[in-house]
Amino acid sequence: MNTASPLSPPQVAALSAALCAQHGSAFSGFAAQPCPTPQQDDPAYRAALAAASQLGFIAADAHSIAQAWGAQSRRQGRFDPAQWPSAAPDFGLHLRASGPAFAACPQTLGLYAVLPDADWVARMAQAGVPTLQLRCKAQDRSVIRQQVRAAVAAVQGTGARLFINDHWQEALEAGAYGLHLGQEDLDALPPERLELLRASGLRLGVSTHGYAEMLRASQARPSYIALGAVFPTTLKKMATAPQGLARLAAYARLAQDYPLVAIGGIALEQFPAVRATGVGSIAVVRALVAAPDPEAAAAQLLAAMAA
Repeated sequence: MNTASPLSPPQVAALSAALCAQHGSAFSGFAAQPCPTPQQDDPAYRAALAAASQLGFIAADAHSIAQAWGAQSRRQGRFDPAQWPSAAPDFGLHLRASGPAFAACPQTLGLYAVLPDADWVARMAQAGVPTLQLRCKAQDRSVIRQQVRAAVAAVQGTGARLFINDHWQEALEAGAYGLHLGQEDLDALPPERLELLRASGLRLGVSTHGYAEMLRASQARPSYIALGAVFPTTLKKMATAPQGLARLAAYARLAQDYPLVAIGGIALEQFPAVRATGVGSIAVVRALVAAPDPEAAAAQLLAAMAA
């Protein structure tokens, strides 16, 4: 249907219903959300906004989807309810090559272990896990500094890539491979500090929990984007519901220019389905640190990544 001319509310509702009919089964399992106030009069945008809300996307993500559907419809000259938008320009997702970017890391990061201390980093580096993250929750800065330095030393000669969660200054001082930031931490960094980190050569990974956060993260052109939580997790309180495999696949299609890491409640038996979405890395926490034999668990998970 061509949406260039004004449409009545019933016609917009019909477009929205058609969109829900096409995609309701793929994005099932989420409670409908209140439809936010439209920010545009474009009928494709309004129809997609209502449909995305009905499909359970939170307001910020519903707006992102709606804006992308409007852009896609204008680009194609028609509204196609069957074609879920996935083109980066339609969403306004910044590609790494479109401006100053953080240093590159491999497109496929493989198994990615998120670990609580330097001893765990040493164990998993020796077990052959290719990508590691130190998520040290200590409050004492001297303890944090010691843990970061010890973790950086532990991966020397192993070939493992070590990212430090949150503690950017300690990561810089210790010469870590990379830094991982949550969305709020990234948003809180002033532009000059972000540029300092970029210029240092430190790689940057950013956590995201939906379309709107992916778009914000892409403004920094990080080294990789983490997508989650895929499944329920008890490790931290999440502001958003588990995203599930269909959403993960949609996010992966949109952000395929970036190395992508799936994270959140992923167990060994779920590796094939997660990998099928197109992500190049799977991050695990409990699957290793809660395993009776972490080295044996690492071998199983590495084999699942290579299958």
